[in-house]
Amino acid sequence: MTGDSLNAFVNNELFPALKDLSTDGAGDRRRVVRDVFEDAYNYMKSGQLMRQVINKINDIDFNNLAEKQHFGEIYEQILNDLQSAGNAGEYCTPRAVTAFMADRIDPHPGEILLDPACGTGGFLTCSIRHMRERYVKTVEDEQQMQGALRAVEKKQLPHMLCVTNMLLHNIHDPSFVRHDNTLARPYVSYGASDRVDIVLTNPPFGGREEDGIESNFPKQFQTRETADLFLALIIRLLRPGGRAAVVLPDGTLFGEGVKTRLKEHLLEQCNLHTIVCLPNSVFKPYASIGTNLLFFEKGEPTSEIWFYEHRVPAGQKAYSMTKPIRVEHLKPCVDWWGGAERKGRVASDVA
Repeated sequence: MTGDSLNAFVNNELFPALKDLSTDGAGDRRRVVRDVFEDAYNYMKSGQLMRQVINKINDIDFNNLAEKQHFGEIYEQILNDLQSAGNAGEYCTPRAVTAFMADRIDPHPGEILLDPACGTGGFLTCSIRHMRERYVKTVEDEQQMQGALRAVEKKQLPHMLCVTNMLLHNIHDPSFVRHDNTLARPYVSYGASDRVDIVLTNPPFGGREEDGIESNFPKQFQTRETADLFLALIIRLLRPGGRAAVVLPDGTLFGEGVKTRLKEHLLEQCNLHTIVCLPNSVFKPYASIGTNLLFFEKGEPTSEIWFYEHRVPAGQKAYSMTKPIRVEHLKPCVDWWGGAERKGRVASDVA
């Protein structure tokens, strides 16, 4: 089947059937397929081109570990390339940044890890890789790790990309990636059973939430700025002793009004121990805004905050599409960090 007949089959039979799959509830993998295709539409007009894509994918033996791994690498590169595609920057974080944050937070199997605005799943894949390389030694470890992952994504395309990403990273049941808006649920309805050990995220910022969303939050935190609402919710979702790493814009640190009340709340409820300041060019080409990586732990108020300024490598004016930030660029910060206990930090021209 190819051409118009393939397009007609996909549009009139395949997609409707996938959207209507009956399931037996939790654990039924058909539910993953149904949720992914719930709001999906076929935008490919050429049935011949679609046939070529199908043929290429059909040549891959997904039971062959090496072939599957290569496909996973290609897929991650596609996600990386999406960063330059219009407003795709809403859900793409440079992989060097996600890997650095996951490494500093150091998740362990069994710790409940949440990304409440997960995009294509960059923080999840980096956390999975981190745990598999360091702590996953048995089948039980792997089961513990997979069973403790949590994620939510509001938009249909990144949600579908994230679910696919999880499958390619050998996550057996990616139904934990919910297609939903984390902020649409009333703030006070998040109780003890919703608490998590770790939050790793880059919430969307610079945008405005739809009318009525802010009313889900206490009056002192009500705003249309998405990043501020997420910060308030993250503080609530962390259990005592829980830790978080969050990407936030300069405005969150230096703004007034709601932002001031949020900062006071953060400093009272959490130990904001480290802020890594990134240059404006890290998120180019789709954003040129000062951003910061906030690392904090819930349970004790803040007594001391270390600021670390990450600078563009010598000989390079700025990060760009052709010269993006890489993991090795953040190694000086790792060396300065002082290990798990953050001991021995030394003040310098960047700290």
